[in-house]
Amino acid sequence: MDKSINVDIEKLKFDNKGLMPAIVIDAVSKKVLTLAYMNKESLTISMERGLACFWSRSRQELWLKGETSGNYQHIISITADCDRDALVVMVEKDGPACHLGNDSCFESPLWYSPELREFSYGGLMKLIEGRRTEKKEGSYTSYLFEKGIDKILKKVGEESTEVIIAGKAGDKKETIYEISDLAYHIMVLMVEMGISLEDIQKELASRHVIDRKVKQEKMTK
Repeated sequence: MDKSINVDIEKLKFDNKGLMPAIVIDAVSKKVLTLAYMNKESLTISMERGLACFWSRSRQELWLKGETSGNYQHIISITADCDRDALVVMVEKDGPACHLGNDSCFESPLWYSPELREFSYGGLMKLIEGRRTEKKEGSYTSYLFEKGIDKILKKVGEESTEVIIAGKAGDKKETIYEISDLAYHIMVLMVEMGISLEDIQKELASRHVIDRKVKQEKMTK
């Protein structure tokens, strides 16, 4: 067994039907994709193959997500809750999680707090994408897209310089402000060039693996 695993599957508490709820979360956006169920067999398959496999309560059979649609969910981690009777499955998905073609099964808002607002990079990317496809009068984002790649790149360069100046001055608050400006303009550039958050996440993940291998090689010398 992998040393990183500290929960024995035999110690998990499945219900009287042998099932356990599994909350599936997108590793990039952190969005809840779906609530499914696993039994011991589907959980074992998921861990062995690294692909999300569930138990279909309606069909009463094993269900490997993506087997018919191609929208596989590649598992990054599976975590049990404190009572060992529920799971969180962190995944990288190949396509929509919902059988209706939606990104997530949870796409029907019921209530929002008038005071508190949820933020996510995925949500900001969608807003930026919307400003590109449907120009809005007075929108700075739409203005950048209208001016094109040269203007966007110029702003990325300017904001990079502002980050350097603030960082050199040791001004934490100003550096946070300027990094936020830079991040926003980089996201505008990403949308302009058709680069997704998933593209960046995968690139960084590949570098993490390389870095880990380099460290291991140094330790063995």
